[in-house]
Amino acid sequence: MKYSVLGTTGVKVSRICLGTATFGVAPTAQDADRVVGAAIDLGVNFVDTADVYGNMPVFDRPGAPAAADREPAEQILGHALRNRRDQMVIASKSNGIVGHDINDRGLSRRHIIRQVETSLRRLQTDYIDLYYAHDPDPDTPLEQTLAVYDDLIRQGKIRYVGLSNHPAWQVTQALWIADDRRLNAPVAAQVKYNLIDRTAERELGPACDHFGLSIVPYAPLHGGLLADLAVLDREVSGDQRFGAAGFSEAEIALAREAERLSREWGLKPYQVSLAWLLSRPAVASAIVGAETADELRVNATAADVELEPAQLDALTALAAEPAAFEHRAGDGPARPSTTTGSAS
Repeated sequence: MKYSVLGTTGVKVSRICLGTATFGVAPTAQDADRVVGAAIDLGVNFVDTADVYGNMPVFDRPGAPAAADREPAEQILGHALRNRRDQMVIASKSNGIVGHDINDRGLSRRHIIRQVETSLRRLQTDYIDLYYAHDPDPDTPLEQTLAVYDDLIRQGKIRYVGLSNHPAWQVTQALWIADDRRLNAPVAAQVKYNLIDRTAERELGPACDHFGLSIVPYAPLHGGLLADLAVLDREVSGDQRFGAAGFSEAEIALAREAERLSREWGLKPYQVSLAWLLSRPAVASAIVGAETADELRVNATAADVELEPAQLDALTALAAEPAAFEHRAGDGPARPSTTTGSAS
């Protein structure tokens, strides 16, 4: 396994991050322990979760327990990490709707503190390594949100702060606020980013690269389409796992071309797609929502794949539209260097 430095923290995280959005559904609560164990065996030391993952109706699918009968993903992860919590860098987040009260959501001081305490209990830990604002909250000034994160860091309940699904201008604004008020600044940005969806390259990527934040992409295989075209034969695939639509014809066509190139190079589509993403500026680790231990094992092999410049260019050219701003080496200050290591 290879590792990257997370932003400016000095903390090294595996280039593959275990995602837990569907914990309790796939894998089941019983199988999650095996998935987490496989991650540790592979050298994966980074896991991503959230207060709303796992037991919400949006994750329902045929054959899985109903939402009311499922544990939260954080709780399942807490069980799986007993006696091995220190081997993982845990990321969680809040902002989503978690109850029926009007204040059971958002990024207010009231809600964040309550959700951090809830997550700590579920995870059976006394600190969370990286805590994200899950989405922007138009009702709460960013100054208030950053101030409560700073308080929680000083209390030792969280270590670092990140922003999820925030546009580049808000990430930059957060950095200005933190600098002006001497608060702990965000160190990472989580966003949907893959070979098909390259919106992050327009502004967020260059901003993070310039200011030294790490990008931690979710959906790096676009719901499995970039992993294996056999996903099209599944009853539930892509964003259908979260109650949204399936794949478009244009997305399928791009995935077919990526698969063709992969075969030419003697590699698997998931290896090529993840290796391309991990080569992009500022990307530290890709969140893989593996539903089985075997899926995690094969996806983890991508961390060791080094594509040639010509191969990277061929993949980049597949996008229907180039990014509005294509970052080039030398456009910003040097980022923290990466390190490598071997899984035991």
